[in-house]
Amino acid sequence: MFPGCEQARGHLFEHGVLRPEGEYLTGEWSDRLYDKRTHPSSIAGIDDTTRMTKDFPDYREYASRVQPPSRPDRNIALEMIRVTEAAAIAAARWAGRGDKNAADGAAVDAMRFVLGAIAMDGIVVIGEGEKDEAPMLYNGERIGDGRPPLVDVAVDPVDGTTLTAAGRNGALSVIALSERGSMFNPGPCVYMKKVAVGPRGRGSVDVNASATDNLRELSQRLKKPVQELGVVILDRPRHDSLVEEVREAGARVLSISDGDVAGAIATGWPNSGADVLFGIGGTPEGVIAAAALKGLGGEIQGVLHPRDAEEQRYAESLGYDFSRVLSTDDLVASDNCFFSATAITDGDFLRGVRFYDFGATTQSLVVRSRSGTVRTIETFHRHDKLQEFTTAGF
Repeated sequence: MFPGCEQARGHLFEHGVLRPEGEYLTGEWSDRLYDKRTHPSSIAGIDDTTRMTKDFPDYREYASRVQPPSRPDRNIALEMIRVTEAAAIAAARWAGRGDKNAADGAAVDAMRFVLGAIAMDGIVVIGEGEKDEAPMLYNGERIGDGRPPLVDVAVDPVDGTTLTAAGRNGALSVIALSERGSMFNPGPCVYMKKVAVGPRGRGSVDVNASATDNLRELSQRLKKPVQELGVVILDRPRHDSLVEEVREAGARVLSISDGDVAGAIATGWPNSGADVLFGIGGTPEGVIAAAALKGLGGEIQGVLHPRDAEEQRYAESLGYDFSRVLSTDDLVASDNCFFSATAITDGDFLRGVRFYDFGATTQSLVVRSRSGTVRTIETFHRHDKLQEFTTAGF
């Protein structure tokens, strides 16, 4: 200990003690000169030739700059890993078996079972459909144990049911949460035109611009030739002209047969090879992708796209605007949103479920927008514990 120091439940400095008192600090100081190696005046910007005593005129000004430490709040996304892991393992048992409905049903059962134990008061904004169409995880269902926090929930137990049934790469189990009332409700609007980019491309694209113009702007922003850009496009007949335009511009098309959420996330993931996503895809998937890209630092824009005139008339009667550009913040308004994804089959950034004699392994991605943390987590699941979950419902 330095000579002349005292310590009494406060900050220890040479020749004195600084203690918290309400919003300010109180100090007890000796008459000796402070040692500038240990004195806090350097933090407060005080001239190092000044003596710091209890009568120092700027003492309160300095004290007011010292904020009490804040406790980290709960990161519920870390609990959501259990949810997507359970769904992914259940679906993976059906991977490659040709029955996408069985894979989806198993994942729904597993996800709902684990969600019931999570400490939250959740309302499903994006689920498996309306109550009369889905026995569980339906739109409007309350999930969790009823305790705070109050959250909106978007789920996709299997993003890529066709991929799972065929045993192809790119299937995920995903869930997104945000503060109550902050998540866009797609209602009857099944599809939207989208563009998504990662952190470096944010602000360089416009969903209403042509693919050629967007590629030119993105190329300049990324300092990357158009010929080296990777463009994710869902393989559908409606995108034939879009694919032709992208190729004419000189960019590379990364065609995906399914897995709209994974395609958007890939644009924000280093080394995925994907720089931008274009095309018309699911509106619910766009909301889930927005939650993920918020945490990854990326951007998504969308414009609702009706399947027919009847759907447009009905949606407009409910207040939906098919000319409005929906930004990332429009899709998920909260700055405190959570996202978890577990791979069912191998993908660009996660390895799929592996079954072993001891049980199984999973890889998951967990994102929180408020802290900007992005975690990849590998989990080992013991066979006897998996069996307990299996007998409990999946």
